[in-house]
Amino acid sequence: MQRSAHDRREDHGPVRYGPPAPDPGLPVLPELAAVLAAAAGRTHPEPPGGGRVLREAAGAYWARRGLHTEPDAVAAAPGAQPLLLALIAAHGGDVLMPRPCPASWTPQARLLGRPAYHVPTPAECGGVPDPYALLETVRRVRAEGGTPRLLLLSVVDDPTATVAPPELVREACEAAVAEGLHIVSDETWRDTLHRPHDTVLLSPAEMCPDDVTVLSDLAGALTPAGWPVAVARFPATARAAACRARTLDVLTALGALVAGPVAPAAAHALREPQAVTLRMRQAADVHAVVATAVHRAVLTAGALARPPQAGRHLYADLGPLRSRLAARGVTDSMELEEYLTDRLGAPTPGGHRFGDELGALRARLGTGPLLGSTPQEETASLTAAEPLKLPHVAEALTMFASALDELR
Repeated sequence: MQRSAHDRREDHGPVRYGPPAPDPGLPVLPELAAVLAAAAGRTHPEPPGGGRVLREAAGAYWARRGLHTEPDAVAAAPGAQPLLLALIAAHGGDVLMPRPCPASWTPQARLLGRPAYHVPTPAECGGVPDPYALLETVRRVRAEGGTPRLLLLSVVDDPTATVAPPELVREACEAAVAEGLHIVSDETWRDTLHRPHDTVLLSPAEMCPDDVTVLSDLAGALTPAGWPVAVARFPATARAAACRARTLDVLTALGALVAGPVAPAAAHALREPQAVTLRMRQAADVHAVVATAVHRAVLTAGALARPPQAGRHLYADLGPLRSRLAARGVTDSMELEEYLTDRLGAPTPGGHRFGDELGALRARLGTGPLLGSTPQEETASLTAAEPLKLPHVAEALTMFASALDELR
């Protein structure tokens, strides 16, 4: 007998594990594979927080983006989830985050037993809370006896694929700092801008250098997701040094150590040699073309979505199609996830995974699975060709558009 959506929700328990970041659908860069292969004989993992070579490479990466960073202000971990868990544990208090937010954020707070409060984002973008809503949420939480201490945000956002305007980032950060909140800025997707020359990207760490920790998962643009590495940049203050020490304690207790062979490949990618930077740009261009086509299909079907500005996905609101979805037994975002995943043949996480209300009919549509449906020889040529003209990509997009068109 088929179980109801309610029964399946009960099976999850109190922590809802989110899906991994969408796969890029592109082969591993040969230069990075060679570095990893050369280090395959390493039998020991990196020390807690990463070895000096890896931390120096991360510092140089941030320095090229206007953020001077000493190696002792960096911590590395095998992926963003354990690193974020350690950061939340090190800071203590209640956690605030935008609605919607990356799928892995809320579970980290719940695992630690920390209250997590979602703050609405403005109409023009996701990733950064509306400043006035943030202040009101802080006031309400304190009035109810809570202790808000940490704000998570992402100026280049997963899941909405938008980039927050600098003026909004400044207002939100100033509001948070004025209320005594420390900010964790997830900048995993900052190197995936679709139109880098037309998009202004400002890190919160540039505006509030003493109050912002920057987090970056290398799987966003630099390394394959199967080689998990994430790095954090702490402010140059005594308070931040103590927080970094507590973060390393948590990583040590978890055994969250970067694998020995992966560390040299991650350091090589962070140094950004020509092959790596070329692949980043080509991959972003490919995903921009495919995301634009997906966006067009969503609007044609009568649904809503912000124009994608970065990353390899799109966050679609199918609320305008509610009546037609209801006729197919889809009444909430969990059922929408199951419906779209079945129709598209690829994981399509619903908005409930990103902190949206269950009744909101939203879902993240990944462009990576569309590219990944191609044969290996076609996939390898994607960065040198127009992806929409490749037969298997065109076929995948046609299937996607047809699935949405059924709801018109």
